[in-house]
Amino acid sequence: MNIKRIDHFVLTIEDINKSKWFYGEVLGMEIITFNNDRVAAKFGDQKINFHETGCEIKPHAYSPVRGSSDFCLVSDDTVENLRTHLKDNGIVVELGPVKRTGSLGPIFSIYIRDPDKNLIEISTYNH
Repeated sequence: MNIKRIDHFVLTIEDINKSKWFYGEVLGMEIITFNNDRVAAKFGDQKINFHETGCEIKPHAYSPVRGSSDFCLVSDDTVENLRTHLKDNGIVVELGPVKRTGSLGPIFSIYIRDPDKNLIEISTYNH
């Protein structure tokens, strides 16, 4: 087996419109609809599928609950620009910038929460 990359992952959410706003407007992802009524946030060659609580698509996580995810997204922007953009959109930075280790080496990270309280690390390799 030769795993090459992540294609998509699923977030259990409470309010599709809040998630569309956050991932689309704040994080700049493309909001797409597929299979007639499924919604996802697309960025690069990946996407995040949304499952509203109580309407999960089978098969799904064993215990799908909102706010249980913790993941890292990479930006090609500077930490200063990321902080300014988040502040301008009313998003509170929980931690950062802090130095971390990404899959390709040293990164600087800022931690925020989405509307469902998932922890999102936004990182940059551009110091």
